[in-house]
Amino acid sequence: MERKTQVHAEDGKQEIFITREFELPLDLLFKAYVQPEIVEQWMGTKVLKLENHKHGSYQFETTDPKGNKHRFNGTIHEFEPELKITRTFEMENSGFPVQLEFLEFESISEGKSRLRMQMVFKSVGDRDRMLQLPFRQGINMAHDRLQKVTQNLNS
Repeated sequence: MERKTQVHAEDGKQEIFITREFELPLDLLFKAYVQPEIVEQWMGTKVLKLENHKHGSYQFETTDPKGNKHRFNGTIHEFEPELKITRTFEMENSGFPVQLEFLEFESISEGKSRLRMQMVFKSVGDRDRMLQLPFRQGINMAHDRLQKVTQNLNS
């Protein structure tokens, strides 16, 4: 099965580039990233805090199959509705340092939009450790759920 989310990581660089086109209008794609009830559905996580503005912050919590809780958090540095979000991202107690994420939202047509993400890691080694996890599969599955959940809001 083809993965619709494209992940590109150039050898020797500290970045991961992610691109996905959605069969969604731009406003719905953006809502999927900023409305807690939608985020919870497609990410499969509990939103503890989501302050969508410059200098805002967020905190999410998920529970693994063994019942262990894992938290993710960050600070929002830029927030331009339906255009971009720049934020940090930290997986608490994971051994991974904080990373920087640039999310750019673009309208392709009335019912189609694109998300471009650039993730910057502290080191090439940290980036490579992330790629050793089922990262590509996980983000593709999450984006598939985002498409389905958000598309249902539009119908």
